[in-house]
Amino acid sequence: MAIKKYRACLIGCGRMGATIDDEVQRNPSSVHWLPYSHAAALRAQEKAEFVGVADVVAEKVETIRRRYEVARGYTDYRQMLEKEKPELVCIATRPATHAELVVAAAESGVKGIYCEKPLCCSMAEADAMMAACQRHGVLFNYGTQRRYMQPYLQMRALIQAGELGQVQAVISYCGVGAALWSQTHTADMLLFLAGDGPAEYVQGIALVEPADFEDNRVTGDPGIPLGYARFASGVHGYFTAATGYEFEVSGTRGKLRTCDDGSGVWWRRSRGGGLLEKVAFPAQPARSGTAAGLRDLIDAMDTGRQTQGSLPLAVRSQELVFGLVESERLQGARVPLPLQNRELYVGREGW
Repeated sequence: MAIKKYRACLIGCGRMGATIDDEVQRNPSSVHWLPYSHAAALRAQEKAEFVGVADVVAEKVETIRRRYEVARGYTDYRQMLEKEKPELVCIATRPATHAELVVAAAESGVKGIYCEKPLCCSMAEADAMMAACQRHGVLFNYGTQRRYMQPYLQMRALIQAGELGQVQAVISYCGVGAALWSQTHTADMLLFLAGDGPAEYVQGIALVEPADFEDNRVTGDPGIPLGYARFASGVHGYFTAATGYEFEVSGTRGKLRTCDDGSGVWWRRSRGGGLLEKVAFPAQPARSGTAAGLRDLIDAMDTGRQTQGSLPLAVRSQELVFGLVESERLQGARVPLPLQNRELYVGREGW
């Protein structure tokens, strides 16, 4: 029987869209990431027919079109949507254009969107994206790849099975990362390991000069050295300045902690008296998070189920980051969620 294939297009032929694979292919951990770019991961999908690429830079369009053996390239994404009529669209541009592109893709009739992080530059933009996708019944997955990778999925399975007892805290060791460029990954993983439930409030520090808030717009992408999220489940979430890109889940019966950016996981179980003993973490196959996210989206399009990185979850994790920036604007105050200041805009010039 013939396999159902979805017509797929890529918007954005830059680094994450098409070339990041070149940077990581010699890295010892590349087996956990490749295929990494949207284009490479699309090409690896058995159920995707890669029919078009678009970028505002004509030279990029032609280079990437040839590299991935795509029939047609465009410098106007709207023209591509109209002519190619894709069912699946990957969006890998800079964040300032994400809201416009998601809304346009949803209105064009696509069935699924895979959007690179960060999701957007304000919660007002997130609201517009949500409204368009809900109105047109569009499925969505978010480009926070760890959510789709086996070690993290196994961690959550152990948590849900009660192996850690009652989860008390989820802690990130991700450095003073930029709010949008880096901490969107952090926020999504804290949310994921805490069970994907809503947060009641956040509180934290962002490296923003007070004068930069005067127009309710932060013109850079500030670092976040410290943050706290109180989840409705009672789990405490922490953003710390410690480096390593690692995550720890602490419960009443033990701990799980990633090492080497997910290449391994340490599992320690309580043996009484405040002591912990090491337990073997189940071996996990290495697989690309980008490819797995696309595969999950395509399977959801096949079956009608929800995706693993749905737009409501993407909005929820993005809101944690904007909430921390808002906390800085309010001089370290606790910020209840949903965020009231929907127009607070974070973004570099030219994004």
